[in-house]
Amino acid sequence: MLSCNSSTSGPSTFLLTGFPGLEASQQWVSIPINLICVVSILGNSIILYLIHTDPALHEPMYIFLSMLAASDLGLCASTFPTMVRLFWLGARELSFDLCAAQMFFIHAFTYVESGVLLAMAFDRFIAIRDPLHYATILPDSAVAKVGTAIVVRAVLLNLPGPILLRNLLFPQVSELSHCYCLHCDLVGLACSDIQINSVVGLVSILFSLGLDSSLIMLSYVLILRTVLGIASPGERLKALNTCVSHLCIVLIFYLPKLGLSVLHRVERHNYPALAVLMANLHFLVPPFMNPIVYCIKSKQIRQGLLKRFQQKRVGVS
Repeated sequence: MLSCNSSTSGPSTFLLTGFPGLEASQQWVSIPINLICVVSILGNSIILYLIHTDPALHEPMYIFLSMLAASDLGLCASTFPTMVRLFWLGARELSFDLCAAQMFFIHAFTYVESGVLLAMAFDRFIAIRDPLHYATILPDSAVAKVGTAIVVRAVLLNLPGPILLRNLLFPQVSELSHCYCLHCDLVGLACSDIQINSVVGLVSILFSLGLDSSLIMLSYVLILRTVLGIASPGERLKALNTCVSHLCIVLIFYLPKLGLSVLHRVERHNYPALAVLMANLHFLVPPFMNPIVYCIKSKQIRQGLLKRFQQKRVGVS
């Protein structure tokens, strides 16, 4: 990698990073990661297909789930191509424009997923607190507006990032920390003043992941308070059971990010391959696990899946 003495305002090239110390066998190491990507794409595509084709699943909870599946597919589409190029084709180079575009889509789909998780938490609170007026409070028009607001917020929060990066000077060749482009990584490689970029990045995170996680916790406090006000122990358990799937995917979404943050601050330089693996998994695990969690915990999703298999068997026979 060239130093900042050779920085340029012209086109810069960024080098993707695989698994440090495992370059000779990284194709084999990447096989599980590639399998996770393929299963994630198939699982989320099936979820989208089931919700789209089954009228019984045209409820706010499952519409939000379809938004979650769509954002997971977008995240896979944003990260998978560069992983394949790096691990199987050995292509490390990425132009500035491609890197900035990938950065935008990765962060945008991450923020969409975070916003959808918040919407799902609100949905569960309404369903438990006022089940008789659930459909009235959350009609299809309200769900559509919420989905639109989530997407617009993700775009607006991420749009300044790539634009401001164009004003920075970079070395002609820069080595990234991961096999994809992230805002913090690119800003850290710049040779010019990054104060504005850092502030914009921090504000973006605070008004997305920070705000969403806080409101999700508040939603569960209100849910727990509502559940404790239910007289029947059986009804309490039934109400809490409707939140298990959502709580699982919230933990799956936020805990890897927390673990990666701790690793970067404590042991990143001692275990670089582990840091890269965690960085890959923290984007890949949620899209992989979300369909599995909902297929296991949601009776309606399981029934819809079985119905499609039975129809296919009847059609074949």
